[in-house]
Amino acid sequence: LQRRRNKHLTADDIYRALVEAGEDIGLATVYRVLNQFEAAGLVVKHNFEGGQAYYELDSGEHHDHMVCLETGKVVEFVSEEIEKIQKEIADRHGYDIEDHSLVIYVRPKT
Repeated sequence: LQRRRNKHLTADDIYRALVEAGEDIGLATVYRVLNQFEAAGLVVKHNFEGGQAYYELDSGEHHDHMVCLETGKVVEFVSEEIEKIQKEIADRHGYDIEDHSLVIYVRPKT
């Protein structure tokens, strides 16, 4: 995860990278460690459409995601305009935003 800082990786991706690097490790161990890292706040787990969990290092900085339905590619983005609109909507309904997650599912333009 550290070497692929801006990537969203599955447990299988991480397992394959470790095996290719010569590590003697099992997939169950990768899942166990990822769960421990998530509990410790070191990684963030995302369950995007398709049911597969993706992990990324917790940068501490908010960002949203676009997920391509054809390729599975995950794109991180930050939009002050979207953040402002979400705050306005919460204010209008009498709420303060504590946290939120925005995932936009996309297809390539034809």
